[in-house]
Amino acid sequence: MATESSESEEEGKIRGGNDKLNIDDDLREMGKNAAWSVSSCKPGNGVATLRDDNLETYWQSDGLQPHLINIQFQKKVRLQLVFVYVDFKLDESYTPSRISIRAGDGFHNLKEIKSVELVKPTGWVCLSLSGTDPRETFVNTFMLQIAILSNHLNGRDTHIRQIKVYGPRPNPIPRQPFQFTSAEFLTYSTLR
Repeated sequence: MATESSESEEEGKIRGGNDKLNIDDDLREMGKNAAWSVSSCKPGNGVATLRDDNLETYWQSDGLQPHLINIQFQKKVRLQLVFVYVDFKLDESYTPSRISIRAGDGFHNLKEIKSVELVKPTGWVCLSLSGTDPRETFVNTFMLQIAILSNHLNGRDTHIRQIKVYGPRPNPIPRQPFQFTSAEFLTYSTLR
C-alpha cells in the first residue's frame, strides 16, 4: 500500500506529510501521459516546475483564487492517488490550505470528487481519489482538475512543488515480472 499522510479524526483534514514518496509496484505514474495546464503562473514558475522532479522548484500562481491545475488525458484512464509536495516551513502563506479535486470528460462537466483541508503540511501529501482505502476503487476519467481554494495565513498566490498522479498498473497478475497480454498467455502464466 502507498504511504499515506497522517489524517486527523476530522474528515477531510490532513496534517503533516511524508519526506519520501513510497509507491507500491502495482501502481504507475500516469502524469507523463497527460497534458498539463495551469490557470496562471509567475514567469519562471510555470507548469513545467510541477513535473521536473526537483523539490527546490515550484509552480507559483499569479492572480485571484481559485488557482487551477488541469491534467488532461487523450483517453479515459483509471486513477487512484494524487500526491502533492508542499512545504509550509519554506512557503508559509503560499502553502495551500483547502484543495478540491474534480474529475470529468472535460471542462464542461467537472464534478468534485474530493475536498481536503491541509494543516501546515510539509512533504508528500497523499490524496486518495476513492473512499477511505486507496485500494478500494479508482476514478475513470479524461480530465482531473486540482483547485486550490485557499492558502494558509490568507495568502493570495500559491506554491506547489510537485504533483504525481498514480493509477493501477495494467498487469492483471500483481508482482509478476512480465506482462501477459492475451487470454491464452494468461492461461499458462502460472504453474501448478
